[in-house]
Amino acid sequence: MDIIEAIILGIVEGFTEFLPISSTGHMIIVSGWLGLDQTSSTKAFEVIVQLASILAVVLNYKEKFSFEKLELWKKLFVSFLPLAIVGFIFKDQIKELFSVTVVAYMFIIGGVVFLVTEKFFVEKEHYIDDVEKISYKQALYIGLAQIFALIPGTSRAGSTIIGGLLVGLKRKTSAEFSFLLAFPVMLATSGYDILKHYKEFADGNMIVLASGFITSFIVAYITIKLFLAFLERFTFVSFGVYRILFGAVLIYFYT
Repeated sequence: MDIIEAIILGIVEGFTEFLPISSTGHMIIVSGWLGLDQTSSTKAFEVIVQLASILAVVLNYKEKFSFEKLELWKKLFVSFLPLAIVGFIFKDQIKELFSVTVVAYMFIIGGVVFLVTEKFFVEKEHYIDDVEKISYKQALYIGLAQIFALIPGTSRAGSTIIGGLLVGLKRKTSAEFSFLLAFPVMLATSGYDILKHYKEFADGNMIVLASGFITSFIVAYITIKLFLAFLERFTFVSFGVYRILFGAVLIYFYT
């Protein structure tokens, strides 16, 4: 992998990680377009750009990362547990699902789910508009919805946002809870992958890794802010349409 490829993948990761369009799916597809195989070195690079995305969340919501917000983080931990448990138990089966075909169909299915949800969703006045007001029960339900993200192409952000809408969160609140929930999820997965691929980090090209990290961080930081501004005026319909179109293109060219 060279610097240009690292920058391209950094942009892809930073832009797609917090949008409901599956960062994993896009990374698989773009890596394929660039001719990069899913090797241990590529996996190590993906861990680096994910860590950059985590840092973007921390800086965007630095006021939430304090002991004063312990109650919020307890709820986030409750929401994190279902994915952690199911992901650990079925990690080998999940690896077998990583293919363009699976990604393509999950893009389409996820897009349909978004369109159907938005068809019937009405943001009411009493819906929750602050992540700290979310109950433990709602956090658990969102966590259960997040389990679907284990299927490549589903989107962790997408599944948690849909879960949030279904349990009575406003669009922006649902997105913000999804951003914060990404912290324990990505920290756990990245930590596991660092232990698994530590040799690749030691042998990796530091300039390439740094290029991907910096690019991913900048793009993720900006994307979070723009996404929240977008939700002030629009719904998730455009993301549903994009998912269906992108999935259809993948099926046409790869199956």
